[in-house]
Amino acid sequence: MTPSLPDTPDPKLDLVLERVVDVPVNLVWEAWTKAEHLPHWFVPAPWTLAECEIDVRPGGMLRFVMRSPEGKEFPHVGCYLEVVPNQRLVWTDALLPGYRPSSQPFFTAIITMKPEGTGTRYKAVALHKDEPDRARHEQMGFADGWSKCLDQLVAHMRKK
Repeated sequence: MTPSLPDTPDPKLDLVLERVVDVPVNLVWEAWTKAEHLPHWFVPAPWTLAECEIDVRPGGMLRFVMRSPEGKEFPHVGCYLEVVPNQRLVWTDALLPGYRPSSQPFFTAIITMKPEGTGTRYKAVALHKDEPDRARHEQMGFADGWSKCLDQLVAHMRKK
């Protein structure tokens, strides 16, 4: 068995969003792993996803460009570390595709999903290298932004 990154957060370094949503695991997984879905939910409206490219496999690329309501663009490139279908997805911006080191690491995301009733227990953990990065992410609106994105994911996938 391949070892897994921990998803037990350190409250000094990590941020967490955990909820039960009323869409099944397979649809949550599909929302995360099929590029055509990400523009519908991946950034909190009124922000948009201007570009998105994913290669969902360990060492594969997660590349996207977030666009603010004012039109300013924010590119991001990362690398998938762990892919366990319908259970767990881990990526980081500390590494580029092919596990090449990044010059500006900010966080590693661990997304877990488990069936709960007819829905999904969803947990997103953002691991940070230090307390200032965690605080910066929190001040950027982690709780509200990631929660709104999850609401958008649910609304989008209910249409399927």
